[in-house]
Amino acid sequence: MASVLKQMQLSMPCQDMNGVSSLPPLAKLNFAFRNGESGLGEDDELFIGYGQVPSVYPYKMQDMYTRELHDRSMNAVVLENGYLKATFLPEWGGKLMSLIDKEKGRELLYCNTVIRPCNLAVRNAWTSGGVEWNCGMFGHNVHTCSPLFTTTTALSDGTPVLRMYEFHRIRRVVQQMDFFLPEDSRLLYARCRILNPLPEVVPMYWWSNTAVPETPDTRIVVNADSAYMADNNVSLQNMLDYHGDDATYPVNVPAAMDFFYKLPTLGRRYEAALDADGYGLIQTSTHRLKGRKLFCWGQNPGGDRWQEYLTEDGSTDRYIEIQAGLAHTQYECVPMPPHTTWEWLEGYGAMNADGDKVHGEWQGAKAEVAARLDELITAERLEEMLEETKPMAKAPATGGLLFRGSGWGALENRRREKAGQPPMAAHLDFGGIDGEQADWVHLLERGAMPEHSAEEVPVSWMLQDEWVDLLRNAADGGDLTNWYTQLQLGVAYLCANRLEEAGERLERSYMLQPSPWALYALAHRKRLLGDGGAAATLAAKASRMRLHDASLAKEAMELLVAAGKNEEALELSDEYSADIRSIGRVKIYIALAHCRLGHIEQAETVLYEGGGILLPDIREGERTITDLYLEIAGRKAARAGLPFDPDTAKVPPQFDYRQCDVARRRPARKRAR
Repeated sequence: MASVLKQMQLSMPCQDMNGVSSLPPLAKLNFAFRNGESGLGEDDELFIGYGQVPSVYPYKMQDMYTRELHDRSMNAVVLENGYLKATFLPEWGGKLMSLIDKEKGRELLYCNTVIRPCNLAVRNAWTSGGVEWNCGMFGHNVHTCSPLFTTTTALSDGTPVLRMYEFHRIRRVVQQMDFFLPEDSRLLYARCRILNPLPEVVPMYWWSNTAVPETPDTRIVVNADSAYMADNNVSLQNMLDYHGDDATYPVNVPAAMDFFYKLPTLGRRYEAALDADGYGLIQTSTHRLKGRKLFCWGQNPGGDRWQEYLTEDGSTDRYIEIQAGLAHTQYECVPMPPHTTWEWLEGYGAMNADGDKVHGEWQGAKAEVAARLDELITAERLEEMLEETKPMAKAPATGGLLFRGSGWGALENRRREKAGQPPMAAHLDFGGIDGEQADWVHLLERGAMPEHSAEEVPVSWMLQDEWVDLLRNAADGGDLTNWYTQLQLGVAYLCANRLEEAGERLERSYMLQPSPWALYALAHRKRLLGDGGAAATLAAKASRMRLHDASLAKEAMELLVAAGKNEEALELSDEYSADIRSIGRVKIYIALAHCRLGHIEQAETVLYEGGGILLPDIREGERTITDLYLEIAGRKAARAGLPFDPDTAKVPPQFDYRQCDVARRRPARKRAR
C-alpha cells in the first residue's frame, strides 16, 4: 500500500478547556529541580539546573477546565501505509494519539479513550496518552493543549509529509516537526528541527514522551545499565538492583519515579517497551537525542488514583512513558549556540523480538533488541535519511495551511522586519495577526498602547526585552497617563524580579485607573517580599472588584488562608455566587478556614458534599485534598482524646493522592526468566 495522508474527524469524550486564566502567570513554577546539586563526577557532563525559568509568563494558564466529559468532534490527520497507521491531533499540541500495527491489528501506544486535561504541565493543562513533543523548557510544552500550525509537503519521491510547527515565546525559537511514513517502512519517522534565530546562546530542552501500556510482564530494554535519579541531589544508580528489585520491569517500581538512563557516548539510541512475548513499541533516533528516560506512576494508591483521574471514569488501564531527549536528564537544558539549527530523526514502530531473550539476562536482552532494530533500520541509514531529507525540511510546504497556530510568530516577524532583521524560518508560514497580538501591533506601529477599560481582561502579556523597551518608551512618553501601559510595564518588571520598579509602575497604574489587575500584581509583589498578610489583603480587594472572576477568587482564597486570615476568607466566600463557591479550589479553602477556626463539622460537610471535593486542576504530587482530610481527622481525634498518626492513617481512596510516601499497592518483584 502506498503511503497516504488524509484529514478526518474523530468523535470522542472531551473536557471543555473553557478558555484561559484572566491573570498573568506570576507564581513560580513549583516542580523543577531547583537545588542544582549533583553527586556525580566531573565526567558526567550534566547541566543540572541550567536553563530553568521562574514562571511560564507571558503565557496564560490553561486552568479553567472542569471534569465533565462531552462528545466532541475534533480534527485529526492520518499517515498510513501497509504496515502502520498513525493518527495525529494537531489542535492538541500535535500529539501522536495512536499508532496501530496493521499486521497484528494491535495498538502500539497507550491510547487514551478520552481527552481529559489535568494539571501536569507548565500551563497546567495536560492530557495523557500517545506521543507528545516537548520543546523549550522543563514541564511538558507550552503548546501541549494548543493548536500547532499544520500543513503538508512531500519527500523527493512523492511520499507525503505532515508538517507541524510553532514559535516558542519564552525561548524565542521555532519548533518544526515533519512526519512521514514511506511505502515500505515499518517505522513512522519524525524529523524534528529547532531553530534559534537569536544572536545569543539559548538554553534548550526537548523530550519526546511516549505513553505505552504497563502490564505485569512489561520490560523496558534500553542501551544502558544505570540511570540518573534525583532525591535531594542527582545520583547514578544500578537499575537492575534498585532497592533490591529489577527496575527494568516497571511493576517493580513502588512509587512515582523517573529513570534517566546513562547511555554510552557512541552507542545506539533506542528504547523499547516489550511484553511477555517480546512484542511492543521501539523508539530510536539519530545521535543528537542522547537522553532516554522511563517514567512510572508506581505501584501505590496515589499512582493508581492519578491514572484513573487522567482517563475515563472507571478505567483500570495503566501506562508508563518511555522518553527521548536532548540532554541526559530533565533537570537540565543544553546551551544552543546563536543562529543555529538542531535537527534529528526519530523512528517509531513495532518490535517482534524473542521473548525468552528479552526476559533473560540483561546483556542478552539488549543484544536481541539491538539486532531486531538493525533489521528495521541501521544507525547509519537513519543518519543518511536525516541528511537526505534536509532540503525538504528547509523548503516551504507545498500544501496550504490545514490548521493555524498562534499569531505570535507573525508578530515577531513583523517586529524583526521593522528592526531591519530577516524573518525567522522564512520557509514557514506563520499566518497573520489575531486578537491576542492587537495591542502589540498598536505599540509597534504607533509607539503607544491602545486605551482599555479596567473591566476588560488583559488578553496578553509580554516578556521579550525589545517589547519591554517599547513599553518603557511609551510609558515615559505619550502614554504617561495610560493606566494600561503602566500595568503592562509593571507586570513585565515584576516577572524580571525588578520589584522596586514594578511597584512604582503598578501603583501609578492603579492611581490612574483602579483595576483588579494592578491589585493582583501588587499582591504578588508583596508575596515575593515575604509579606503574606499584605498580599492576602490586596488579593481580596482585587477579588471584590470582580466577584464573578474564578481566577481572582482562587488566588484570593489561597492567600487569605495561607496568611491565617481564616475569618476574612469565609467573609469573602459569602460574597461569592454559588457558582464560584462550588469551584473545587474555592471549596478547599472554605473547608480549611472552617477547620482552622475549629468548625470541624462545617469543614467535614464541605469536604464530603457532592461525593467529596474534587479538584479538576489538582497538581501532580499535590496533597491538598489528602492533607485537608488528615487535618480534619486529626482535629476530630484530638477533640475526642484519641491518638492520631497522619503517616499511618487510612485515607479514603477519593482523597488519597499520596505518591511517594506510602507502601506499594501490591508486591510485585518481577524477575527476568
